[in-house]
Amino acid sequence: MLEAMSSSTDLSPSPADADAPLPADGLSPVVISLCRGVLHRDAAPRDWQTLLDLAPRVRDYVAVLNLELMIDEAEGHAYLAQRPADENAETDLPRLISRRQLSYPVSLLLALLRKKLAEHDATSGEPRLIVTREQIVDALRVFLPDAANEARLLDRIDTHINKAVELGMLRRLRASGDGASTRFEVQRIIKAFVDAQWLNELEARLAEYRAYIDPEASTASRSEDG
Repeated sequence: MLEAMSSSTDLSPSPADADAPLPADGLSPVVISLCRGVLHRDAAPRDWQTLLDLAPRVRDYVAVLNLELMIDEAEGHAYLAQRPADENAETDLPRLISRRQLSYPVSLLLALLRKKLAEHDATSGEPRLIVTREQIVDALRVFLPDAANEARLLDRIDTHINKAVELGMLRRLRASGDGASTRFEVQRIIKAFVDAQWLNELEARLAEYRAYIDPEASTASRSEDG
């Protein structure tokens, strides 16, 4: 194990080191943090402030990698996005940020969380939306196929919740130790991925989800409507 140098160590540069590059004064840690995922103001206030201070340099740095820095100061989050393909470019650069097709249940979960966040913002002055595991389970089970094995259904829902955490849309909160349900904070970056237009079409999408799990009921409903 390495040990810290004592205060008596001479740290003055030698002549051979005089031309060595200087430290990136915070640029490297911030870029590394962004490459790992979403940077949240509340979770890493020091990195957030450094990002704001160095934003032009970060933009120039990631542009070399064909990435774009996305900052939402009002909501308090930042992330890297792949730049749109240039039709006039002679060669296509490889993608560093791959597109991932989300499963139906995970897409549904994000849609329901986004809707709940919109309702919360409209009725509450509290900036944070906290939900329990039970609330998520109750919201999801309405749209999932019936399962004879309740334990297996709950395991599947926990898998979908963990995926939302991995994507940065949910943050698991520290357990209180009083036997209370597991709680999660809905991360406001979900608004960047589920926009207002998509949200306005949510009822139609939920109807599609219902048709997905019960095609016969959906057909009967359309027949009754005319």
